[in-house]
Amino acid sequence: MPSTTRRPSSAADRRAALEKRILAVIEECLRGGVTYTELSVEQIAHAAGISRSTFYLYFRDKVDVLLRLSGSLKKESYAITVSWRPTGPDGGLDGLARTYELILRHYREHAALLAAINEVAAYDPLVREAWTADQDRFIDNLVTVLQEEQRAGRTPADIDPELAAKVIVQGGGQVIAQQVAGGDGSDDAVVARELARGYWYGVYRRPAG
Repeated sequence: MPSTTRRPSSAADRRAALEKRILAVIEECLRGGVTYTELSVEQIAHAAGISRSTFYLYFRDKVDVLLRLSGSLKKESYAITVSWRPTGPDGGLDGLARTYELILRHYREHAALLAAINEVAAYDPLVREAWTADQDRFIDNLVTVLQEEQRAGRTPADIDPELAAKVIVQGGGQVIAQQVAGGDGSDDAVVARELARGYWYGVYRRPAG
């Protein structure tokens, strides 16, 4: 007798599972040393065990794939970022340093993907604009945090929240990208601590305490 408690897998479930598999094999190919420009749709489809026609049922082209990958990468790093609040249970300078270290670890796990995004963003406006738009979410979140801190009297009133947020997010993003691309991770904790200090002392203008 068929179970009445388990529903059969829907078309949406199958689609999500196949998309996840396609995205996973792309990251595997990138980690193998292939650049995204060199990677063909045929290679992606073969690695995922599907036909080219099936690939095109789920993605418009290679750029569409990369847009989804970059969106997923940013979504996870955004979740890490917003978990830190200055006065939260894991707030303060130490908590901020740990947050930066988690972000570094996250991007290092997806270093090949990050390199592919930077590679394609250099010549494809769609990828570049999507990456920039995702970065704006981080800036908007930090603007909100800084404004809350100013209203509470914990951050100097003469700080421009929008400008400070752009400097912190954009500058920090460049440092993180370079650290992931050029280092082996052995000094990630040190870099994370320095990023946190730059944020903390720049915004609060006083020692942590």
